[in-house]
Amino acid sequence: MRQIVLDTETTGLEPEQGHRIIEIGCVELFNRKLTGKHFHQYIRPDREIDEGAIEVHGITNEFLADKPVFAQIADDFLTFIGDAELVIHNAPFDVGFLDHELRLLNRGLAPIRERCGVLDTLVYARRKHPGQKNNLDALCKRYMVDNSQRDLHGALLDAEILADVYLAMTGGQTALALGGQQGDGSGSDGEEQIIRLSADRPRLKVLRATDEEIEAHKAKLATLDKASGGNCLWLQQEQ
Repeated sequence: MRQIVLDTETTGLEPEQGHRIIEIGCVELFNRKLTGKHFHQYIRPDREIDEGAIEVHGITNEFLADKPVFAQIADDFLTFIGDAELVIHNAPFDVGFLDHELRLLNRGLAPIRERCGVLDTLVYARRKHPGQKNNLDALCKRYMVDNSQRDLHGALLDAEILADVYLAMTGGQTALALGGQQGDGSGSDGEEQIIRLSADRPRLKVLRATDEEIEAHKAKLATLDKASGGNCLWLQQEQ
C-alpha cells in the first residue's frame, strides 16, 4: 500500500477569501515503511501573507518572491501523489486549499478526494484519545516522537513528524514478514505461500539479554507506563 503523508502552509486560513498555498511537503510510505522519497516545494502566492500566518510558519513574501507559482509545479505534485492514500492532520484544511488551487488552474482537474483516499489523523486521534489534546505537538509527546526541531511550522518537517506519529499511533511500521513474504502472509499473486525449512538447518543460537539490556527494558516499560497513564500491559502481566 502506498501512502503519502502531506502537509501545507498557506497565506491565511480561508481559500474563499483568496488565500493560497505557499508550501507543500510530502513523504512517501510504502507498506507502512518510509521510503525516503519526498516532494517539497515553496510556492509564490502572488498575494500578501497574513501577519498571523507568518508568525506560525515564518515564511515571508520576500522569501517567496522568486519561487514558482502553483501552476508551474502542479503536474509534478499530482504525479508524485498519484492515487495514493493521503495521510493528513486536519485533512479538510489542506484538501480544501489543494482543491482551491486545482480549480484556479481552469483545467478541469478532478478534486483531491476523487484522486486519492484521505486518512485524517486528527479524526483518528480524537477517536483513539477522546477528550485529550490531539494537535501534532500533543501527539508527539504522547507517542514520544522527537519534535525538538519544530520551532515553527514547516510543511516538509511537519509531514516527516506526522509520518512518525501516524506509524506509532496505528501500531508501528509493519507486520513481521519473513522470507520476502508480504506482511499479511500472502504472496504477490494473492495465494498463500508455505515456506518449508530444511531439517538439516543449523540450530538457532539463543542470545540471552545482558543485565544492562534488562535494565534498559525495564526503563522503557516504565516510560511506556507513564505515557499510557499506568496502562502498560507488560507491567500488568508481570505483576
